[in-house]
Amino acid sequence: MPTVARRRWPLVRAVAEVTNAANGVRPLARKGYITIPIFAFGWPTTEMAPLYLVGSVLDAVRRGIRGDFRGTQGRLALGTTAVAWALLILIQRRNVRSEPVFDAALREALGDDYRAIAESSQPARDARRRKGVFTTGWSRRRYVEKKSTVRYGPHGRANLADVWRRSDLPLDGRAPVLLQVPGGAWAIGMRRPQAYPLLSHLAERGWVCVSIAYRVSPRHSWPDHIVDVKRALAWVKENIADYGGDPDFIAISGGSAGGHLTALTALTPNDPAYQPGFEDADTSVVAAVPVYGRYDWFSTEGTGRPEFIKFLEKFVTKTSFEEHRDVYVDASPIERLRSDAPPFFVLHGTDDSIIPVPEGRDFVDALRKVSESTVAYCEVPHAQHAFDFFGSPRGHYTAEAIERFLSWVHAKHHPGATDAG
Repeated sequence: MPTVARRRWPLVRAVAEVTNAANGVRPLARKGYITIPIFAFGWPTTEMAPLYLVGSVLDAVRRGIRGDFRGTQGRLALGTTAVAWALLILIQRRNVRSEPVFDAALREALGDDYRAIAESSQPARDARRRKGVFTTGWSRRRYVEKKSTVRYGPHGRANLADVWRRSDLPLDGRAPVLLQVPGGAWAIGMRRPQAYPLLSHLAERGWVCVSIAYRVSPRHSWPDHIVDVKRALAWVKENIADYGGDPDFIAISGGSAGGHLTALTALTPNDPAYQPGFEDADTSVVAAVPVYGRYDWFSTEGTGRPEFIKFLEKFVTKTSFEEHRDVYVDASPIERLRSDAPPFFVLHGTDDSIIPVPEGRDFVDALRKVSESTVAYCEVPHAQHAFDFFGSPRGHYTAEAIERFLSWVHAKHHPGATDAG
């Protein structure tokens, strides 16, 4: 009996592997709370398929030597596992081949010469580019010194920020600056380790980046989150010159909840409602790059919308949607559109099971009708939520595309600028 039982497990294991791989190829569910575990398992698979593949092959060799694949069920288990390997190869192949999508999106919005314009603004030629899944583990230590972890507000560890910069960056160089806002459903807000591929890439290119934490729910309630982002932006404008940054050129980016906060910050400059105690501070930005964000807090129709509203009511706003609908409308970037909005670059994955891609499309369509500035949009094929988190090919393509967009904006602000070695 023990031998029979042992040989049954390989088939169960193989089914689990092929199910996980299939979920990476295409999310197995897109409605209801089941999307959370679907995302949790599918997200790393879509970005780190080679690691899953190597691990699975090595484990299969080990189990084969042990004899797990003998008999009919064993051979079926091995065949099923091979299907999982094929799916993982497909996932990685799609990931590697996604680069042209980013270029096409920027070319459509910025023009065929956008790369040349972007390169004209680069503050450093000797970019030290390092790629790979494991770069996210050490890149912060390369660019953030102990003295570069700062406090921007009065709320303890929730108001800490890391200043990313190259050690050889001149303190009087007035480098362009990016404020990075983390995601996490307005309930995590950890500045580490989100957006490491982007932050390290920009730092290599001579940018100064500020990655912040902020107060989160359920301990804190809306609008504490956006107030902290605004306070951080005010701090950056007052202090970033001490780190070699240009206080007159500050862009903002963030993913998921950070994408929502990024868009809302860019569309509500100097709004006193979100700046209690620092109403006179300048909180405008020169560009915004929200990634797979929530731009609508009030619509009740659509995939996952009822569950989302309930989540906000219980954990984030802690106010009744029916009685205080204005709070939800005011917090929605799609309702705060303005003609003088800064340039936007919006990115969203087509296989996002947490925030469906139509929400990104709707926001871009609405913004383009109102804004007089450039609105670029990249819909990343087969990408899950948080597709830019790891050092995968797609994560690096995202970082490079964002850098090119921001450098294009920087060139427009500084006509005739050239590289400085």
